[in-house]
Amino acid sequence: MSVSEVLLQAKALSLEERKELVNSLIDLIALEENKPQRSLFELRGKGKEIWQGVDVKAYIDELRDEWDRDR
Repeated sequence: MSVSEVLLQAKALSLEERKELVNSLIDLIALEENKPQRSLFELRGKGKEIWQGVDVKAYIDELRDEWDRDR
């Protein structure tokens, strides 16, 4: 739905309904603006315990072998 379509629908509302719509939109925008920005770096180190004791080279070689077998 486009802004133009929404405006056409808003014109059909009463003055009080339009005011309510505007206030609701302002509240919606305020909620979005107050959301804390997240960073991908927050995930750094998550799940590292899963890989403890795993030989990386052996793991990669195993994946490559599986890939070659499945072709």
